[in-house]
Amino acid sequence: MGNQTHWKGGDVIMKKHVAVIMGGWSPERDISLISGEGCAKALEASNYQVSRIDAGHNLAEQLQAVKPDVIFNALHGVGGEDGVVQGVFELLEIPYTHSGVMASALAMDKIQAKKIFAEAGLSVAPDMKVFAGDISNHPMTPPYVVKPINQGSSVGIELVKDETQDIPAILRNSEWPLMVEAFVPGRELSCAIWQGKPSEVMEIRASNEFYDFDAKYTEGGSIHIVPADISADIRALVQAQTLIAHDALGCKGVTRTDFRLDETDGGYGLIILELNTQPGMTPLSLVPEMVAFEGLSYEELVNWMVEDASCQR
Repeated sequence: MGNQTHWKGGDVIMKKHVAVIMGGWSPERDISLISGEGCAKALEASNYQVSRIDAGHNLAEQLQAVKPDVIFNALHGVGGEDGVVQGVFELLEIPYTHSGVMASALAMDKIQAKKIFAEAGLSVAPDMKVFAGDISNHPMTPPYVVKPINQGSSVGIELVKDETQDIPAILRNSEWPLMVEAFVPGRELSCAIWQGKPSEVMEIRASNEFYDFDAKYTEGGSIHIVPADISADIRALVQAQTLIAHDALGCKGVTRTDFRLDETDGGYGLIILELNTQPGMTPLSLVPEMVAFEGLSYEELVNWMVEDASCQR
């Protein structure tokens, strides 16, 4: 297809033509644009030919116009990490990064993913599926968290601490199906998979009560500690469960899995919260920081993701 030729010492070096897909139509559009631009610049620094595509509903035509060798999927949220665009990539038979159709769809549906995690032996918090409407009572005994089932980046999450708190507005007017989940106190831990193995474990200490959208994408919104100050046993458990979750959903490439560690007497222990098949690649994102601890630069990580790309993922 669109290979670019580079000369070095008289040798011809062929670099792939990469279409970096970003933006899209989800509530996470702005974050996706930041991730995509960072990845595009990293690839250009490594002498790949790069075409930036702000994904629209005519994505198939956009891709056919540039004819890339590989697609770097930097989309986040609905349409980008739920199996929809992955199906387009498969239809066009263009190798792409991250997980395939089925794994992406399963991971994006928080309730279905939790069912699979539980079947794989991982501990999950109690939850229930609800639809917005005329809800006059708390659907679950507080404290609980309300989350859109199929959104990423903690979009729309609300915490209800006790019975005196009003029912969240999202339970009355959300356009998405919702998950009501028992709130798990404790420490926020995260671990990534790349090259088929778990990264070092990170602890996230958010300035808010939990790692919400603002904590993720606002400078100073959270502190990242890597390696996390945890025992060797807990570290090994988090890493093992991260790989189990990745494999249980059939994921490929890079993923990130988030946990809560409740160390109170009679508490939950280690609880898996969710798995992200399209981790952010912004300057404040976690995965680049996790792999950097192991000596891999942002540019090297992005290059690996491109070389790992394939169809039928």
